[in-house]
Amino acid sequence: MIREKINQAVEILKEENIDCWLTYVRETSTIPDPAMDLIVGTGVTWQSAFIITVRGETIAIVGSLDKANQESHGYYPKIIGYLESVEDDLMNTLREINPNKIAINYSINTATADGLSHGLYLQLMEYFKNTPFPERLISSEIILNKLRGRKSNTEIDRIKKSIEVTLEMFDQVGGFITTGKSEQDVARFLLDLVEKKGIGLAWDPDHCPAVFTGPDTSGAHAGPTDRKVQPGHVLNIDFGVKIDGYCSDLQRSWYILRDGEENAPEEVKKGFQVIFDSISMAADALKPGKTGYEIDTIAREYIVSQGYEEYPHALGHQIGREAHDGGGLLGPKWERYGTLPDIPVEKSQLFTIEPRLTIKDYGIATAEEIVVITDDGCEFLSARQKEIFLVKP
Repeated sequence: MIREKINQAVEILKEENIDCWLTYVRETSTIPDPAMDLIVGTGVTWQSAFIITVRGETIAIVGSLDKANQESHGYYPKIIGYLESVEDDLMNTLREINPNKIAINYSINTATADGLSHGLYLQLMEYFKNTPFPERLISSEIILNKLRGRKSNTEIDRIKKSIEVTLEMFDQVGGFITTGKSEQDVARFLLDLVEKKGIGLAWDPDHCPAVFTGPDTSGAHAGPTDRKVQPGHVLNIDFGVKIDGYCSDLQRSWYILRDGEENAPEEVKKGFQVIFDSISMAADALKPGKTGYEIDTIAREYIVSQGYEEYPHALGHQIGREAHDGGGLLGPKWERYGTLPDIPVEKSQLFTIEPRLTIKDYGIATAEEIVVITDDGCEFLSARQKEIFLVKP
C-alpha cells in the first residue's frame, strides 16, 4: 500500500510540476504527521526528512538509531543516517537535487497536510538561510489532497468492509433501541459490539457513536447523554468503524412509535423524505470536475425550499484512513472551510453525503451515505436508508 502511494505521489508531482516533496518530522509518536502513514509506514524519533522527487527518487534522512527500522521496511532505497545534526545531509541532498519547487508539509486549508510544527519550520528556515530554497517553498496540500483522495482498489475494498460491518451493527442496534433506554445505553451497545469484533472506531470514542434522541438535543459531534428514548422521538446515530486502517462514517435515523401508531406522523415522514431526496439530487450531480460548492448548494437550497433551516455544516467530506480524510469538501463557501469547497471532484475519491434537518417537536432527521466517484458520476457504496426506521414502544 505504501509503495503504491509513493508511486502515486511521483505521478502527482509530475502533474503539478513540483520537483520535490519534503516531509520534515520528529518524535512522530508524540506529534504524528498525517502523511507518515501514507508514505512511510513507521515512526521516527529524531529530526527526519523524507524526500520524493519528480524523477521517482525516494530518500530518507534519519537519525542513526532510526536507520535500521527504515531499512527493514524497504520503501526508501536511499537512507542516510546522521548522528549530531540532520542539517548537513539534508542541505547536501537538496543542493544535489536543486529543485525549483519544494513542497513542504504545511497547509492553511486542511489538517491532513499540516503536519509541520512551527518549531521545525523555524529550524528549516535557519538551515535554508543564505540559500535560494525559501523562495522555492510551497505547501504540500495539493499533493496530499490528491494522494489521499485517489483511492486504489485495495483502499476501496477496505472501506467497503468497514461500511458493511457498520451497517450490520446498525441493524443490531435497531433491535436494541426501545423506550426508556438512554443515549448512553445505545452508545454502549455499539461500543460492546466493537470490542467483541476486535475492530477500531473511526473517531474519538467520547462521541463515536454520537446518539441523539428527541427534540432539543446537542449538536453534531457531541457525546451521548442520559437523555431517555421516548415515544414520539426521532433518534439518529452517527457512527463509524476502522478496519485494516480504513474508516466508515454513516448515519441512520429511527422514529419511536407512540401507543396506537403503526407509522410515523406525516411531518416525520416528510422530513426524512426531504433528506433522502436531497441526497439523491446531490449524488445525481456529483461527478469529476464538479466543485464541492456546486454539490452542496443543490442539497442546501432544496432543503431550504421545503421549509427547513439549512444544515450548519458541509454536505460531505472525503473518507479513507480517517473519517475526515482531508482534501476537497462538499461544502459552502464559509471562511472556516478555506478553499476546500472550490476543489474539483476527481475519479476514485470517496465522499460522504450527510444533510440533516430538524423536525419540530420530534428531533433531527438525517442519513449519511458513502459514494465513490466514477468516470461520469458516482456510485453508492453504502446500502441506502430509504425510509425512516420504526421502533415499537
